[in-house]
Amino acid sequence: MNNFLLKIKKVFFIFLALFLLYVLWLSFILLTFKTHRAPTPEASPLEIEGVYHLHTTFSDGRKSQDEILKLTSKEELDFIIFTDHGAPNMESYSSQGWTDGILVLAGCELYVNRGHLVGLGFTPPKRVFSNNAEEAVEEIKKQGGFSIIPHPYSSTTWTWGEFVDYSGIEIINAYSRLMEKDLFLIPYAPALLFKPEYLLLKMLVRPDKNLKKWDELNTIHPIYGYFCSDAHRLYRSLLNLLRSHLLLQAPLSEDFETASKQVYEALRKGRFYNSIHAAAHAHGFRFRGEKMGEMIPMGSTVLLDSPVRLHIKAPFPFAKEIHLIHNGKVILRSYEENASYEALLPGTYRVEVYLKARSPLRKNIPWIVSNPIFLKENKK
Repeated sequence: MNNFLLKIKKVFFIFLALFLLYVLWLSFILLTFKTHRAPTPEASPLEIEGVYHLHTTFSDGRKSQDEILKLTSKEELDFIIFTDHGAPNMESYSSQGWTDGILVLAGCELYVNRGHLVGLGFTPPKRVFSNNAEEAVEEIKKQGGFSIIPHPYSSTTWTWGEFVDYSGIEIINAYSRLMEKDLFLIPYAPALLFKPEYLLLKMLVRPDKNLKKWDELNTIHPIYGYFCSDAHRLYRSLLNLLRSHLLLQAPLSEDFETASKQVYEALRKGRFYNSIHAAAHAHGFRFRGEKMGEMIPMGSTVLLDSPVRLHIKAPFPFAKEIHLIHNGKVILRSYEENASYEALLPGTYRVEVYLKARSPLRKNIPWIVSNPIFLKENKK
């Protein structure tokens, strides 16, 4: 009996020691985790940051718009775009406006025969949008809006047919990833209580399928890539995880109608880039072209009748690696803050930046993803 009790005690102390080691290990990684930031970030009134794709109690979200907006003021956001389910969701749409200095916009996420479809920037129709994907895209367009394919490879997979006039595709969808079962994340689960951003960064995986499909679609028609939270819960953490950085032509107006047009114009024209904000702040990144002294912004389609010089600016003091990508293939790598490339071939050019400083973000996941510049062949 005594031998049995001694064995029990021995096993208990072994488990206790292992548990204490686990607690020390987890405490160390959480205490040493930090979001990288530039000491003096280059602020520009023409660059605004926001979060696209959130759900509220108007559809299947856990918090009301008012509750979510109380959290947004603490995250230094300029705008937020709700996408409650509906065809459209008029309660959500009617709640747009300025709230505590944050521009509140609302589109909708429709259930259509190919999966889900997000509509933005539209005037509400007199009747509900069609549940046929191709018809819904055209109806949204007729109402002045544009369409985005959300989470194309999640549990709600998009069934691809003939390309219609989609404006965008989601490259990273945080909530879809959060809903996937990943045993690898179990040891990090307590981080959700203390530093949830650490766990959310750990859960992200490289979106290979989405990136490949995006590059494929861009051979047919210009289409723009989005990072989105798709938050239904864990709002504070998801608001801090991913950002859309819009590059405006004038500072954001205080007038709601004008400001909403500015945001939707930037999204519609691809004049924005995406970042994993919880890993490192990205304000100040730039990707542009130059042709015969004229500046070419992201999202532009330009005739390649003379060489185009592409310029990349990543003014961050921490380690990073710039990839310039042409038609899905890396053609330039740089570890500097500035890089340039003379483009002589037609095609789609875009940029991915990888964080090389210490971070829970996996090294093969792009921290920044730009939208493309499209160079058209000069057919004489």
